[in-house]
Amino acid sequence: MSLPLPRSLSPSKVSTFRDCALAFRFSAIDRLEEPPSPHTTKGTLVHRALERLFWHHEPGDRSPETARAELAVAWGELEESGELETLGLGVDHAEERAAFRADAAALVDGYLRLEDPDRVTVLGVELTLEADVGGLLLRGIIDRLDLTDGGELVVVDYKTGRVPAEHQEHQRLGGVQFYALLCEQVLGRRPAKVRLLYLRQPVCIEADPSDQALRGLRQRTSAVWSAIERACATEDFRPKPSALCSWCAYKALCPAFGGDPALASAWPLESGPDETPLPAAV
Repeated sequence: MSLPLPRSLSPSKVSTFRDCALAFRFSAIDRLEEPPSPHTTKGTLVHRALERLFWHHEPGDRSPETARAELAVAWGELEESGELETLGLGVDHAEERAAFRADAAALVDGYLRLEDPDRVTVLGVELTLEADVGGLLLRGIIDRLDLTDGGELVVVDYKTGRVPAEHQEHQRLGGVQFYALLCEQVLGRRPAKVRLLYLRQPVCIEADPSDQALRGLRQRTSAVWSAIERACATEDFRPKPSALCSWCAYKALCPAFGGDPALASAWPLESGPDETPLPAAV
């Protein structure tokens, strides 16, 4: 009996399958919800603050003070969600909560060192695009889509993890090139540039989405989809142990660590990811 195919592919799903086919199955096919982690929650908090900065404020009103005020609003939303308690950062952990918030503020400040938000013309934030490319539904959420003074589109993606090593840059840019392909398919225009803003260092990595780059992306995405189809047909999703395992949400189910994938139906289990710092892929 074959497993159902996922409904669509996104940059994160492609990356997950390449990193570990079993983790992809748990996420995209079994649809197991990943428990929140300090790393992902902090990233969501910072993304939300920057989303509000551009969505609610026009150029001329995007000062550092405004950015920090929007972080405070995003923090209030996070407090109301109860997620901090899930992370063990309840009100009785004041010191840890303060450190968590201070680090998020440092990331927002890192963004402000990369560019002046008052000089940015924004077409959309947290923009969801879907397109059928060769019979395959591709889906992605763009952090920010800009318009240059010359009328060109620019895709911007915020990163709160480490800057990748030089040999990993091409792989990281592949995800944002994916968004360029979606813009071309949905909006009828190819972005002139794709930019990764690493807020912690801070560092900007950018590239031009050329014909060759997008053609290669289509080929790689098609190859990944074919591999997913084969894995679903044979129910063969194998783990791929690596340094990434230290923060994998599904480690307790993985046979490489004594787990049993059959227990997926009882998810969530008691054990979860450890606190090893996230790699550059985040």
